[in-house]
Amino acid sequence: MTSPRRRDFTPSMKLRNQRLLQDVTCSRSAPLDVAFVLLEHFSLPAFTSGLDALVTANLLRDDPFYRLHTCGLNDGSVRSDLGIDIMPGLTLAELDPAQCDLLIVCGGYRVMLEEIPRLNELLRRAAQQGCRLGSLWNGSYFLASAGVMEGHRCTIHPENAALFSETFPALELSRAPLVVEEARLSSASAASALDMMLEGMRQRHGEDLARSVEEILACERPATPSPWHVEQTLPAPDSHLPEALRSILELMSSNLEEPLSMTDISHCVSLSRRQIERLFTRHLDTTPSRHYLEMRLTRARQLLTQGNASITDVTVACGFVSTTHFSHCFRDYFGMSPTRARQRC
Repeated sequence: MTSPRRRDFTPSMKLRNQRLLQDVTCSRSAPLDVAFVLLEHFSLPAFTSGLDALVTANLLRDDPFYRLHTCGLNDGSVRSDLGIDIMPGLTLAELDPAQCDLLIVCGGYRVMLEEIPRLNELLRRAAQQGCRLGSLWNGSYFLASAGVMEGHRCTIHPENAALFSETFPALELSRAPLVVEEARLSSASAASALDMMLEGMRQRHGEDLARSVEEILACERPATPSPWHVEQTLPAPDSHLPEALRSILELMSSNLEEPLSMTDISHCVSLSRRQIERLFTRHLDTTPSRHYLEMRLTRARQLLTQGNASITDVTVACGFVSTTHFSHCFRDYFGMSPTRARQRC
């Protein structure tokens, strides 16, 4: 007897549940190589923020999205701005920019802004071979020094803006915290490094992966232990969606334990049921009821795999009428029982 066919999540919800779906939903594209060039006294918070986005993306499937490399100017460790030494896996001489999709120069508050001929040569070769170039903190100074920023905008830490403008008057320097183009990415501080990497991720892998990573990294853990041990909100709706649809999604997200009827939702947003259905079809390629169910199952997956709540508690928290109904719906989408999902993660 053949097993029933597993239901597929709609694209807007698929990657959020990737850890349990990687065998059926992940494309097997080859991983992209990303290299971080660590300069002496580089900003460790900026580096780890950018790195965290890529590492988190790799956790979403067995085959990684990225191969990650660290590179120093010379043999040996590189000291960060926090006094912590990092041992890069490569030196400049060993790094082949032809194999890289993205090469990022990691600067920092105490990094000396002076020309580094070997780094200039590497960056020029990388640009000629179509490698994307990025910078953290004041790393854009070294991109400019290598002559690879003509025709591109960039940003830099405010402390270094005056020197940059004086040294490279023909280049366009933005005061924004980050600037992301197709071929050049720059971030002015540790706070904007994560956003820069997420934008670069969107360019290569699309909105769904970037939002999935953002959801994971933005999740706040409670200050005291609770049976849920997971943030009780789903991420805010995509800002590109119509305001009416965002309002509906926020209503759904706020009412997972006791799901609203379509009549209730229609009354709250002053739209007819047919108008609501059109919004979901046009912008999310699904129906309101299916999307609502997938939101509840996503919450259930979070609670099951990140906490210790019982199956009964999860059933109630996600608005299912019984554990039997919950288990049936969960198996339809994930191809396994809630108990098996908890064991797997």
